[in-house]
Amino acid sequence: MSQPRRTPRRRARTALTLSALLCVLAACSAGPGDDAAPAPSVAPTPSGPPGTLFDSFHYSGPGDPSLAAHGWEVRTGGGGPGIQDTWSAAGADFPSDATAQGGRVLRLQSSTDGTHQGTRQVEVQGTGKNLFTGTFAARVHFSGKPTTGRNGDHVVQTFFPISPADDSADYSELDFEYLPNGGWGTTGPRLDNVSWHKADPPDRVSHTLARRTEGWHVLMVTAMNGTVTYSLDGEVLFTSSGKYVPREKMDIHFSNWFIDTPAPGGPRTWDMKVNWVYYKADEAVSPADVQKTVDGFYSAGTTHIDTVPKA
Repeated sequence: MSQPRRTPRRRARTALTLSALLCVLAACSAGPGDDAAPAPSVAPTPSGPPGTLFDSFHYSGPGDPSLAAHGWEVRTGGGGPGIQDTWSAAGADFPSDATAQGGRVLRLQSSTDGTHQGTRQVEVQGTGKNLFTGTFAARVHFSGKPTTGRNGDHVVQTFFPISPADDSADYSELDFEYLPNGGWGTTGPRLDNVSWHKADPPDRVSHTLARRTEGWHVLMVTAMNGTVTYSLDGEVLFTSSGKYVPREKMDIHFSNWFIDTPAPGGPRTWDMKVNWVYYKADEAVSPADVQKTVDGFYSAGTTHIDTVPKA
């Protein structure tokens, strides 16, 4: 089950440094090599199927103006969850990845040395505030061990639609949370699904899948007709209903964070990767049809679509 509740989060207010601004104005790229990214650009939102959001994260970095134009921001503000006020844009990038469909990913790389000052958490969040009922899906790579350094951290790797404000009267949140080493007094690995009705005091229902789920997976949440259904690679894991369903429009978030700071043991990094994200408004789309639609976007060379009505 998810933690008792996070400290109220604050929206990111990302500001470009002078060097980043000059880089954008000069349309500089990441340089040669396999991870070289395309030059930043702001393209108009393409036409496509109505009520559809799709993104394959073909961006040059957190300062790429297309990222903001397409409704994303990298969190740099304060608040929780996890280690307070350690959110940093430095951990977000968009490298090439041979294991990803289309060959590129959003990577969220969090790091810690066991101290507050040596910890960096990463979150990428939507800004549209316009996603409600329908089908949410993402292809996500969970890590079962750190990319560098010793294992043992209580890390949480997440995909979730959530209300823009924690104190909303119609608060809504639908979570996938992978805890490879457990946390909050529990052991791992575990994959938690949590449907929220209220943030503070916590009012939620949850389910835990007690097995390793590192590697690539398609995570899906369908919220239709008064029922929320969570599935992993087409396997239904949990359903919620009654008051534990969306009550207002939400944004999609991806985050990689630490529950606590264990004893120092040298620096270590944890990677979470996102290949693509998809949303279809007001329709329950099957896993097979989600993948078919995503395959069609890749075949057509489409990296981003957003035809969801604005909030």
